[in-house]
Amino acid sequence: MAISWDQLTQKKRPRPPVILLYGPEKAGKTTLASEFPNPVYLQTEEGDGILDIASMGKIESFGELMDAIGMLYEREHEFGTVVLDSVTAAQALVWAETGERGDDKGNKKKRIEDFGYGKGYVYALVVWQEVLDGLNALRRDRGMTVILIAHSKIERFDDPETVGYSRYEIDLHDKARDFLKREADVVLLLKPDVTVKSEDAGFNKTRAIGQGGRSVWMHATSRPAYAAGNRYGLPEKTLYEPGKGFAELAPFFPHLATADAARIATE
Repeated sequence: MAISWDQLTQKKRPRPPVILLYGPEKAGKTTLASEFPNPVYLQTEEGDGILDIASMGKIESFGELMDAIGMLYEREHEFGTVVLDSVTAAQALVWAETGERGDDKGNKKKRIEDFGYGKGYVYALVVWQEVLDGLNALRRDRGMTVILIAHSKIERFDDPETVGYSRYEIDLHDKARDFLKREADVVLLLKPDVTVKSEDAGFNKTRAIGQGGRSVWMHATSRPAYAAGNRYGLPEKTLYEPGKGFAELAPFFPHLATADAARIATE
């Protein structure tokens, strides 16, 4: 059967977002993720044990990670969000799998650096792609929101147009970091305020002291001090209060509006 121009239609089927959520320790990343609809956690590192969450236990290998994703795809369940906590820890699993697969000639490597000339990090992108393909299948076919939690680090950034400066970045190798940032619909930095106070250092000198603030903010737009971004028109900066974070973000996600309309229509 030949394709006809008259068959052309335009359909908008909003999908749940892929959210790359990062920030410093104890900022509330896992707590924020727990507020999303019916989350299940794929834990590649030990949690703090405070939150009551659905989890398959700590995942120790790339094979276990893919098996967990496969079970969520194949079995019936009510989970609406899958949380990989964390991609920073999952990186070690990806590197181990990359070394096990070896180079183009099948030569296995014990360490990612053993490939030489940075080739191991390029090979690792193939493995990362498999993880993202599995998670995107859950998003596409099971309607699940995907949240990738990462730690942050302070990194020197040499801007060619101005002086260099430090900024918050996602704690991953730069190739994996850039890959995941491209794949994500939302890159969200969660971090507390920092207030700077001056104190007398003697001899007519003062010194600046950074102190953690009480407010935690969700940053959704990039600034020189950090990487962020989104495709949904999220506010540049939103106050995060535990238990209310998802409610602040939800109105910007089209798939939730569609789901609510469908639910109302069936009631």
